[in-house]
Amino acid sequence: MSINLIFKIAAVGILVSILSQVLKHSGRDEQAFLVSFAGLILVLTWVLPFIYELFEAVQRMFYL
Repeated sequence: MSINLIFKIAAVGILVSILSQVLKHSGRDEQAFLVSFAGLILVLTWVLPFIYELFEAVQRMFYL
């Protein structure tokens, strides 16, 4: 896992939080929720391969 992924996740978190706050203060709560949900899905697509690798490593370690 590279440091670039951590910076990408941090950037998405900052952008999502700013957009969400702006949308909430303008009365668009549904769109703020969708922005947060889209950010979560984006980060999960980046992190999911690493989680899969972790589970494979644990499975190999215990010979399951």
